[in-house]
Amino acid sequence: MAKEIKMPLPSAADLFSTQEERDNESRESVREIPLKEISDFPNHPFKVKMDESMADMAESVKQYGVLVPALVREKPEGGYEMIAGHRRKMASELAEKKEIPCIVRNLTDDEAIIIMVDSNLQREQILPSEKAFAYKMKLDAMKRQQGYRSDLTSATPLQKSGKKSSREILAEQAGESHEQIRKYIRLTELITPILDMVDSGKIAIRPAVELSYLPKEQQTILLDTMQLEDCTPSHAQAIKMRKFADEGRLNEDVILSILSEEKGNQKEQFRMPKERISKYFSPGTPAKQMEDTIVKALELYRKRERSKDRER
Repeated sequence: MAKEIKMPLPSAADLFSTQEERDNESRESVREIPLKEISDFPNHPFKVKMDESMADMAESVKQYGVLVPALVREKPEGGYEMIAGHRRKMASELAEKKEIPCIVRNLTDDEAIIIMVDSNLQREQILPSEKAFAYKMKLDAMKRQQGYRSDLTSATPLQKSGKKSSREILAEQAGESHEQIRKYIRLTELITPILDMVDSGKIAIRPAVELSYLPKEQQTILLDTMQLEDCTPSHAQAIKMRKFADEGRLNEDVILSILSEEKGNQKEQFRMPKERISKYFSPGTPAKQMEDTIVKALELYRKRERSKDRER
């Protein structure tokens, strides 16, 4: 008895169309899509600012149009979602364009996140907060694709389970160290005003990472104290605050006390123009050697003066 073999039947389109027609239909093409039909990517971590660079881009779009198509995907409820091209969209709006050339691609949520992050990480200038949230979003997406949980912010080594962790893969792709990725993602635990201070350079990344371990209420107290005292914590001070917080002893008075401590770079410095003393030293004498020699000379001078005082 013949064995029945079940095979999917070709569709009418497959039967009555050529392979070339089917290839053309599946190939991505550039479409002109109205700007009003394109919404921004949800929780887009990269800022689109109205700065000089944007003004130049808008002027270029006005003259020549958008030369590189944006990448979008269709939304289930209609319209499109921007994946890569938020700056081009804004420039088009400033140039009073009604449409923008786009490639429409069928992407899952995680695929869209990874492409969105990768396309923006190519920019020359990226703020710490942008990297922080972008790395976190991409790492979450990679973790879901790999199908297992990995700790996003722990400094402890990850279990490999015979393969690289999501964070290790991300570090390789981003050209950052495994530890640097962890530090950036820790910044997402900061309250917005303190994270803004990191972006503006008022607080360095190392102390900011330590401050990210403070509970949000204590971060708010710290923010108020920094504004009142017009100061920011050093790395050593941030470590001290974290230690007090871990012990449950961090409060407004402790924060003020720590911030009031003199930092190493705040010690008063005495400076003298090099040309005033260079004639007393051989050419090429290191500054440290000059300083040591001057200190020894002053010590000898002080001893001589004290001897004179005793003889009088």
